[in-house]
Amino acid sequence: MNSTNVQSRAGFGVTHEMVTTAFTLDGYKIVTNLGVVRGITVRSRSVIGNVGAAFQMFFGGNITLFSSLCEQARNEAFEMMLRHATERGANAVIGMRYDATEIMNGVSEVLAYGTAVVVSRG
Repeated sequence: MNSTNVQSRAGFGVTHEMVTTAFTLDGYKIVTNLGVVRGITVRSRSVIGNVGAAFQMFFGGNITLFSSLCEQARNEAFEMMLRHATERGANAVIGMRYDATEIMNGVSEVLAYGTAVVVSRG
């Protein structure tokens, strides 16, 4: 595959609709496997966020401050993965997954990864 083809396909980008946790994409045929792509972000909780979350924990239920932080981290990692796939020349990502690890107390990494592919209708 020459770099001109990859570059022209990369201009279109990978949209959210073209990402799946499955290893096939209904209605599409995988033409080229471009390998694993990923997006990673590392986040920490602020002191103010910890105090607010502790207050929410006192009353029980969903701790919205932490939920919001987690959602932001997942979204950031997902968008980075889409950019990485686009740079590789993909128009879809299959087998997408998330992983998260606490690096140290209050600091977590979130990883979004999958297989970048070029698909065509049919």
